Amino acid sequence: MRIAAAAVNFPDVLIMANKYQVSAPLPLIPGSEFSGVVEALGAGVTRWAVGDQVFGASFVGAFAEAICVRESSLHALPSGGDLVLAAGFWVAHSTAYHSLRSVAGVRPGDTVLVLGAAGGVGLAAVEVAALLGARVIAAASSADKLAACTSKGAAHGIDYHASDLRQELKAIAPHGVDVVIDPVGGAVAEQALRSMRWGGRFVTVGFASGEIPKIALNLVLLKGVTIHGFEMRTFSINAPELAARDHGELLDHFGAGRVRPHAPHRFRLEQARDALAFVADRKANGKVLITIDQPE
Repeated sequence: MRIAAAAVNFPDVLIMANKYQVSAPLPLIPGSEFSGVVEALGAGVTRWAVGDQVFGASFVGAFAEAICVRESSLHALPSGGDLVLAAGFWVAHSTAYHSLRSVAGVRPGDTVLVLGAAGGVGLAAVEVAALLGARVIAAASSADKLAACTSKGAAHGIDYHASDLRQELKAIAPHGVDVVIDPVGGAVAEQALRSMRWGGRFVTVGFASGEIPKIALNLVLLKGVTIHGFEMRTFSINAPELAARDHGELLDHFGAGRVRPHAPHRFRLEQARDALAFVADRKANGKVLITIDQPE
């Protein structure tokens, strides 16, 4: 398929640094998320036709003019959908949806704390949690980032660079939060855990801070909380029925316009290195896209 746009995700940064859970063989083209137009079909492919507008994901290879993927890696662009914007939808929103819907089991009325709430996964988690009927508390590192969280449905925002996270949470949720979604790790993870109500669910989905937290198990014992891990790469393998349900629901939400990626940062293909650095330095507010100019 010919690529119209690709999204930059934090795992791309880790893959390039050989710090991801799985190493990619060299040489490689980075990039795991894309949208574009089907250009040619392999033998036996029946799901797609040449000219179809699609979006999807692959472990590597998306920062390019073209990519060859399995037919099961693609999803049809909904009628009236934005082809470029669709490049930034699947990875972040699938991570958020699985984490909230299947792993944390969020119910209407739950209080959900999202750490790193202005990043790609974080902002998607804010939007999805609000869609599921939760009261969302967004924690991010600036007022501008929190404004984006409010636009996606956050009821409260905490700038954890300007204030004490635990103290702010005590004021907002004096009885503790039900669910924590953590794509950040680092020092804020334990602060969030200490702010949970008894029986809460803590879901770790990544370590954008670069620091894997070491949680004291006595906190888990005293709080009666459950800590879950979520990894996008293996969820469909280990929980295929839940993954299929979530995928169907999420695509329905996307087609109906109930969820939509926030992607204010755009780079050209020749600026891919700058785009990766932008994500690595945690400057992004939502998704970072690379748009691809096709040769004549």
